[in-house]
Amino acid sequence: MLEIKLILCPVDFSEFSIRAYRYALSLAEHYRAKLVVQHIVELSRYPYAEYVASTGDYAEFCRGLHEGGKERLREFVKEYAHGEIQPELVVHEGTAADCILSLAAARKTDLIFMGTHGRRGFDRLVLGSVTDRVMRTAPCPVLAISKPPHDPTAPGDERRHVHHLSRILLCTDFSKNAERALNYAISVTAEYDAELTLLHVLEEVPSPATMKKTIATATEKLDKLIAPEERKTLRTKTAVRVGKPYQQIIQLALEGQFDTVTMGVSGRGALDRAVFGSTTYRVMQLGPCPVLAVPV
Repeated sequence: MLEIKLILCPVDFSEFSIRAYRYALSLAEHYRAKLVVQHIVELSRYPYAEYVASTGDYAEFCRGLHEGGKERLREFVKEYAHGEIQPELVVHEGTAADCILSLAAARKTDLIFMGTHGRRGFDRLVLGSVTDRVMRTAPCPVLAISKPPHDPTAPGDERRHVHHLSRILLCTDFSKNAERALNYAISVTAEYDAELTLLHVLEEVPSPATMKKTIATATEKLDKLIAPEERKTLRTKTAVRVGKPYQQIIQLALEGQFDTVTMGVSGRGALDRAVFGSTTYRVMQLGPCPVLAVPV
């Protein structure tokens, strides 16, 4: 069974951070994990910082930003607190992605929660510089969260925002990159007594003569991913679709009202940028539910 002992949730006080923080609180409570809430003060966002530096008050200026960030973080956590979770608050100065990755590595983080900023042009820049890099290079899985069209919050728990995961979608291309994602999906499925759907998308459209056999072969491979002993206790389904992977993943996620999509992220090279940009990134940006990106 997957152990989650420490969860990291970076916040920038936006509505997207609120969603991520509420989700992080819920899972921290469920797994009885420690929750670290991080805010990063990026001096590049303050165009007058260079002027202040030239006057000799730069140290005081930075100290003021740090204390201001810490106070806002305390207020943020107090406003959205629930249950018995008492998060640890940290404020760092630097580049957001660098600070998140550094803290995640130093604290041996098990899971990172990040809010995504929707579908606008600005989001492409934000994701490219922060979430994209964190998801590709983090030492642990990253759950990217945007506002879902349906609310997985349990009835009667709206104030506490307790998320009960009941439908999990695992996307696989049968590569080694997908193996660790499968292990996470199986563990979370067992933990929440959820239903797991394994999806494979055929990018190349088979000929009419081989369509049925090709789909049957892929379905058989999906079935073999679940060990016989796991099959006795897990509720699983399989699906094989034909088309562009990100489009088919999003479509199935919408149809099935899944609570989360789990995908493998292959690494840090140029090839990964292409794969990540065309599939995981688009599902994260355009999809209807949180995406758990699991690095190799």
